[in-house]
Amino acid sequence: MKPEASGSDENLLRLVASALACLSRQRTVPNPVYPAKVQDAYNRLVLHCLRRAAEPPGSVAEMCRWAAELPLEAWPLTLPSESRVGESRLVDKETRLPHQLCLEWEVSAADPAAELFENERILEALAICRAAKAPDAYTAFRALLTSKPVLTGAELALLGGDPECGMLLHSVIKRCYEPVPASYLRDGAYRQCARCRCLMVPLHRGGHRCELDRCRREGTGGEGERLRPDRGGVFQLGRPLRMFVTSPGLAEIELEVALKKKFGITAQMWPHYDAYDLRVPLPGGRNWAVDVKDRVNPVLLARTLTPFRTQPPYDRAFLVVPRYRFRDNEAYGRQFRRNLPDELADRVTLLDDRAFLRLVGQIVADQPDTRTDARTEKGGSHA
Repeated sequence: MKPEASGSDENLLRLVASALACLSRQRTVPNPVYPAKVQDAYNRLVLHCLRRAAEPPGSVAEMCRWAAELPLEAWPLTLPSESRVGESRLVDKETRLPHQLCLEWEVSAADPAAELFENERILEALAICRAAKAPDAYTAFRALLTSKPVLTGAELALLGGDPECGMLLHSVIKRCYEPVPASYLRDGAYRQCARCRCLMVPLHRGGHRCELDRCRREGTGGEGERLRPDRGGVFQLGRPLRMFVTSPGLAEIELEVALKKKFGITAQMWPHYDAYDLRVPLPGGRNWAVDVKDRVNPVLLARTLTPFRTQPPYDRAFLVVPRYRFRDNEAYGRQFRRNLPDELADRVTLLDDRAFLRLVGQIVADQPDTRTDARTEKGGSHA
């Protein structure tokens, strides 16, 4: 029996997460100072605290301080234990930017700004490429968002003449990128993470920090590479796109490269206008479909998962998550499985990236009649 999808406290958490994300995107002081969705989230949080006989935050600014300083378990919210991920806070205490966990709660809302922002751009690009019968242009578009989250003004302008995707999708691409705020500039330069190429956030105590979970946790960004301001400006992908397209896109490309290097397998990326992330050809004419997700919360991932599209056809479907998520949360697979809708339980297999590569290795070594079951793999979970 699956846990209930959500209660009133989870809905309140979604409202607060959406409000925090909304505040983080403001570039000027509006009138009124706080948008309606922010004021509404604050009012509901205050009312909730009073009903629970808990001291409420004294202002919207105090609500933001809670988000940066208090782990979710310290909030006066009754949440299922699986809805909490360690002692995660919604906002980074030093950069004062929402963590990915906050954006995941926002995306799980009924009408989230981040999901609309991401899907509007992606769906528009899909529609244009389908109308032009140009699947390669869509693949190039996704590769651009993954490999170049930051562009100078000159680079953005030159994309209009790029035959791969710019000539067809230049207007969409321009709306994916936004001017970089001055807060990212220090000592006359920006810093790009050595791994993901996103801009790093300057810290008050000195140094820089990458916004993406994997770079921050594994220390792969280092101090970054200097990028001087361009006369035409510097632009970066909107934050939802950085979190939910660039970040998993890097994991997708790393998996593609590993398949080629280890087994000589050439996976097809984002086939048939992004039916899924990778189509992996195997001995005996079989094909596996893979979606790569880099999510903090396995419960929200399970609840929002939808069936893979059936074209191009495949023999098995896999959801692959970077290994570090399983290291951070040893119950990741079990929590995912318990919250997965019944209709998907036998249709998709969850594995970490290393377990998936081991499974492919077994298939290749035992070709063509291997019957290895992913449930025997350690480090992953059969969904």
